[in-house]
Amino acid sequence: MAVKSKVLKNIFKTVAIVLAVIIFLIGGYVLYVVLQYSRIQDNYKITVNNNREELVQLGQNLSISTFNIGFGAYSQDFSFFMDSGETLDGVKLQGSGSVAKDLKTVINNTSGAVDTIKQLNTDFAFFQEVDVKATRSYYYNQYEYIQDNFKEYSNSISMNFHSAFLMYPIFNPHGKTDAGIVTLSKYNISSAVRRSLPVDESFPNKFFDLDRCFQVNRLPISDSSKELVLINIHMSAYDEGGKIRAKQLDMLNSILEEESKKDNYVIVGGDFNHDIADSVGYFPTNRKQPDWVFQLTNDDLTSGYTWASSKNAPTCRSSDTGYIEGESYLVVIDGFIVSSNIQVNSVTNIDTEFMYSDHNPVKIEFVLL
Repeated sequence: MAVKSKVLKNIFKTVAIVLAVIIFLIGGYVLYVVLQYSRIQDNYKITVNNNREELVQLGQNLSISTFNIGFGAYSQDFSFFMDSGETLDGVKLQGSGSVAKDLKTVINNTSGAVDTIKQLNTDFAFFQEVDVKATRSYYYNQYEYIQDNFKEYSNSISMNFHSAFLMYPIFNPHGKTDAGIVTLSKYNISSAVRRSLPVDESFPNKFFDLDRCFQVNRLPISDSSKELVLINIHMSAYDEGGKIRAKQLDMLNSILEEESKKDNYVIVGGDFNHDIADSVGYFPTNRKQPDWVFQLTNDDLTSGYTWASSKNAPTCRSSDTGYIEGESYLVVIDGFIVSSNIQVNSVTNIDTEFMYSDHNPVKIEFVLL
């Protein structure tokens, strides 16, 4: 009996030590995440690199493209661990990927996305989900690659994701991330400012959510006291109840109203993470509408502004699985908001068949009246 008691005692002691080590490690990690946590400064002046001298002119034909490049991970076969869905006949779907397949994939997708925008040859270009240094993209500097390939453009970046090392999913962690939104211009930018959008501040979500933001770029206009204000934006998704969406729209609308009072020309472009083209149910699919898809209309915008979007092709696919033509849920969440003093000549979604990202780029052609 004494031997058996001693064995049990040793087992209990070993289990206790193991549990203590696990608790210590978990506690240490939680402390690390908390200590690493900080929100990026609002109203932060952004440096414009390689700033051009030429000025925008009234009556000139101009164009902008926008493309969420998905940190180079989203080949057609990539699914994302935070995305879930359901087929029309009730089959549950769950994405699995947390990082890109490998460095080669990141390089190929980044170069493919950049080449697509280069071919459009727009006067301005917006990018979202551009990694500077991140585990998920094997520390490939996508911003540097963009700079190298658009030498005739001014360029700037507003950081909107700087996380501690995220140990989730456990067996393939998303890791540490520094990423942002990038703005390119063939014309002079007098100032660029990063504005912080409201985000989920609840525990523990605030430690894992992006620092959503938009960048306000002011461009002087030749022989005019007005400015062209270009806003590159990436709004929140995964917003249960729509509370964050409402706060972000309120903030954006307040900025738009201020610019209207100055009679400036304003275009907002980027990834709005909500349907902006009445595209729910428009594209063929065998899946139910995801919870994150919410429709925005002109009624959600302050007076004097309208959506400029198209349904000639989808701009986003669901990531609960890889892309499957005719099955994946498709929607238009990328595009533009324009002020009433701008004439929109065309809006075109560029159908890449989601070769390089879970998004497709959008191009708008316009004239300042």
